[in-house]
Amino acid sequence: MLTTEFTEVFGIDHPIVCGGMTAIGTAELIAPVANAGALGFLTALTQPTPEALTKEIQRCRDLTDKPFGVNLTILPTISPVPYDEYRDAIIESGVKIVETAGSNPAPHLPAFKAAGVKVIHKAVAVRHALKAQSLGVNAISIDGYECAGHPGNDDIGGLILIPVAASRLNIPIIASGGFADGAGLVAALALGASAINMGTRFVATQEAPVHQNVKQQIVDNDERATQIVFRKWGNTARVALNEVSAEIARIEAQQGTTFEDVAVLAAGARARTNVLTEGRMNDGMWWASQAQGLINDIPTVGELVEKIMADAEAVIRANHAALSN
Repeated sequence: MLTTEFTEVFGIDHPIVCGGMTAIGTAELIAPVANAGALGFLTALTQPTPEALTKEIQRCRDLTDKPFGVNLTILPTISPVPYDEYRDAIIESGVKIVETAGSNPAPHLPAFKAAGVKVIHKAVAVRHALKAQSLGVNAISIDGYECAGHPGNDDIGGLILIPVAASRLNIPIIASGGFADGAGLVAALALGASAINMGTRFVATQEAPVHQNVKQQIVDNDERATQIVFRKWGNTARVALNEVSAEIARIEAQQGTTFEDVAVLAAGARARTNVLTEGRMNDGMWWASQAQGLINDIPTVGELVEKIMADAEAVIRANHAALSN
């Protein structure tokens, strides 16, 4: 067993995190993550209302007696989101770990702190991580350029971003972006992190609540099978390479185009129905990281966590033996 500052602070067996993933972070996946000794996050806004989130938290609690958390992603939206009500649902349900992402979490921190909730904030730059630390969060999940989702606009890979963050922060760091195996966990620890976050790797597990075609596509894809989109509009995102994301990139490259020109193609509802639910892999924009190049199977969550930990310990032992010799 690998004990780190992160496992000690958050009461987790293994330094592995399954961060919030919209439409995927439900009890079907997060309970097995918790049962495997890792830390998983339900996604609050996957649930249509705060009341539905309360029910999902209880459903997860019915499936595991181990710690799990809830992700609250705070972003500007066309339709107002009752963030305060989602926050209160988390607190009233007795959840003690929250992952915040998107905008500044400051408005919600006093309520979380008063309720004894530990907060992990996801950042894509060291300057943002330092700001979150100054606000009193308990840990930082730092996203390198390899990640799925929104890596920011600095294009700094984990090999640089993680040790720079570690040198300037004094709270636990979770390394995120491109992690999928035991060697990556050891590398993250060597760079100064005390845990890794995996998203794409957890999607390619038996329990992930997505169509089998999605899981197989991740296995079939290599590290080149992603597409950067939305940079033109200041919202850089890494998604899986397919017909839709390639078309979005083509439209974006044209002079004078706006987000409205790709909105129908990029719609989250389209991807959830066509790709994640029905398995039509070229009929929606879906999220995946460069870690696809490291993913070759679709194990259970328990098998995955067990293998990552065994492989990490084997790497450490082998390097210790080499040093001793």
